[in-house]
Amino acid sequence: MRSRSAWWQDRVVDTTAAQQTVRRLWETEILPSLQDFIAIPALSPHFDADWAANGHLDAAVEHLRAWITARAIDGARVDVVRLPERTPLLVVDVPATEGVTDTGTVLLYGHLDKQPPVGGWSEGLGPWQPVLRDGRLYGRGSADDGYAGYAATAAIEAVRASGGAHGRCVVLLETGEESGSPDLPAYLDHLRDQLGRVSLVVCLDSGGNDYERMWLTTSLRGLASVDVTVRVLRAGQHSGLASGIVPSSFRVLRALLDRIEDSATGEILLSEMYVDIPADRTAEARATVDAAPGLVRGAFPLIDSTAPVSDNEVELVLNGSWRPTLSVIGAAGLPEPVDAGNVLRPFTTLTLSFRLPPTADSSAALEAVCKALTVDVPYGATVELARSEYADGWNAPALAPWLRTALDTMSGEVFGNPWRAIGLGGSIPFMGMLAEQYPQAQFVITGALGADSNAHVPDEWLHVAQATRVTEAVAHILDAHARS
Repeated sequence: MRSRSAWWQDRVVDTTAAQQTVRRLWETEILPSLQDFIAIPALSPHFDADWAANGHLDAAVEHLRAWITARAIDGARVDVVRLPERTPLLVVDVPATEGVTDTGTVLLYGHLDKQPPVGGWSEGLGPWQPVLRDGRLYGRGSADDGYAGYAATAAIEAVRASGGAHGRCVVLLETGEESGSPDLPAYLDHLRDQLGRVSLVVCLDSGGNDYERMWLTTSLRGLASVDVTVRVLRAGQHSGLASGIVPSSFRVLRALLDRIEDSATGEILLSEMYVDIPADRTAEARATVDAAPGLVRGAFPLIDSTAPVSDNEVELVLNGSWRPTLSVIGAAGLPEPVDAGNVLRPFTTLTLSFRLPPTADSSAALEAVCKALTVDVPYGATVELARSEYADGWNAPALAPWLRTALDTMSGEVFGNPWRAIGLGGSIPFMGMLAEQYPQAQFVITGALGADSNAHVPDEWLHVAQATRVTEAVAHILDAHARS
């Protein structure tokens, strides 16, 4: 005879009720509030040194706090946690449905801070101007990652409205992710007792290659970055007089970069940045390409005859998930062309951003970069390094049988297509922290982002229908976790 504490296991989730609840919430409750959220210029601290005085991060937290509180989920606690001199954190603690015990905590994660606006938005669009057009919600923070708190809350509501069950859920919304989550370790330590045993992590800060299925992120690249300046003069000099006598700071810097990257192929030359690619991740890359052939090659708006770095789509997937890369993302010391005089410039500064394989040691990688840039510098030029940063990546544990079954079942019911796994080229530092603290936890890293969602760049947009389906999928996964 089944014990009273397990009576709910005989119940079946009403999938129609779950779908209707999610769709109603998105149409009538989430979209209006999310549009108001987009209007808040809540820049991540890395891009707003005066964030505390400006108050935009606090405004974003208060906006979500008020919305979630108004949902009046039975038993839920909604708290804003503030540690001294750290960005605020919104924590929503929802007790398990009746009869569910010993399942551990489900941690649902998102972030409320945003990338800078960046110029070049299309006519009629703007970073703080929400525009809903043809199923797309435009504006900074729409897809990355303002919808996450709404989706997590709606998924919990949908489970309850459909006769399902869920374990204890904690929704955690931080305000420093776009700055590398520098305050999160302190918060995790502060909340350790409250979080308890985390058995499932659901992160809604990811996505996939199309909007036809659910994509599960199984790895995240790490990162390392540094500003490097080469100085050759105390002041600029007439180029006609100084060139040929004084070395060019640009040429010296170019020579230093040649130690790190093959300029002909883009291959990184430092062994500290490489790992052996696991066989299962290579198999996933092939399955990704088979599921949506041509999408990887066509994912980005290449101009004119520009081609990807390889014709092999599997290699492109691995390049973007398990191999190191270098992007020069900033420069100083170079005037605009219309302002350029005949001057041999005194210095050149570049910001170097490296993406690292998920299991690479980011600290060792950055150390190797710094050594390559500062040892035996041509002509004895002065090299200065500043604003260095590093963070390890993450590789997911094997899926538990209950989770794989839930994904297989849910995919057909919600998306009509099988789910697929993908390695994400970006970074979510929180995942590595959680994996270290909760090694037995299962991870569902997913979301509504696509390659064309324009995260971090002009015309960022959220695919509303995909976000709605992802919300419904999370509801099913919460129910399956409670029954595991």
